[in-house]
Amino acid sequence: MTLPPPLTALPDLGHQLHQNGFAVLDAASLATLSGVTSDDFAAWAPCWDDLPPDGHLRDGGRYRRRRHSCFIATPGANELGDVPHRAHWQPVEYNALHGGIERWFEPMPAAITAHPAWARLLLSLADLTARLRQAPTASWCIEAHPFRIDTTDGIGRPTPEGAHRDGVDLVAVILVSRVQIKGGETRVFDTRGPQGVRFTLEEPWSVLLLDDERVIHESTPIQPADGAPPGASHRDTLVLTFRRDAFQGPGPGV
Repeated sequence: MTLPPPLTALPDLGHQLHQNGFAVLDAASLATLSGVTSDDFAAWAPCWDDLPPDGHLRDGGRYRRRRHSCFIATPGANELGDVPHRAHWQPVEYNALHGGIERWFEPMPAAITAHPAWARLLLSLADLTARLRQAPTASWCIEAHPFRIDTTDGIGRPTPEGAHRDGVDLVAVILVSRVQIKGGETRVFDTRGPQGVRFTLEEPWSVLLLDDERVIHESTPIQPADGAPPGASHRDTLVLTFRRDAFQGPGPGV
């Protein structure tokens, strides 16, 4: 059995994020918030079948495929700008397993990033971040990560680094699909005390929103569902991070 997520009604989203540091929206609410239709989302889904293997896994696993692209959003001006392709970098304080190194991944395909709905999605979440931080004129550096976690090794780890923060302002974890798996439970913990919640995202294009200064998060490993054929089981997500003014990096942030 899985625990259903504690869904937030869209009118209560701001209060929920301020009060508890996280919120979960169902697919219909994300579509309303972003102006992205279910048909738009469906048009992007095949891109998860063409993700290259992650060659940086330090645990020796073969279970993760991904791409990575960056953008800058200025919601006050309703502008989304492309950024020259760059490495993904995190300090060891936020990622003890993979921090401190430049990780280069293939960029996202134009089938997603050139789609008119892509800018609407990113600008809507940048606007949400601006309201969360009370910074209406700020620019937001966005990193976009399409992930596929599979069961090639018998088990797949969505967060091999364990419970963590990302060193940003807002994290959006959008579930794209769950295919013949068990596990993949989401866990969110308040950094100020022992409070925490656990649940499983199951609805395609539902989203977990995290105030990264307030909470840490992780997802438990996945395994093939009983009777699933070898290699058929996977969990697809789109992770978007929003950071004020600068990207993380060993040098200048932008």
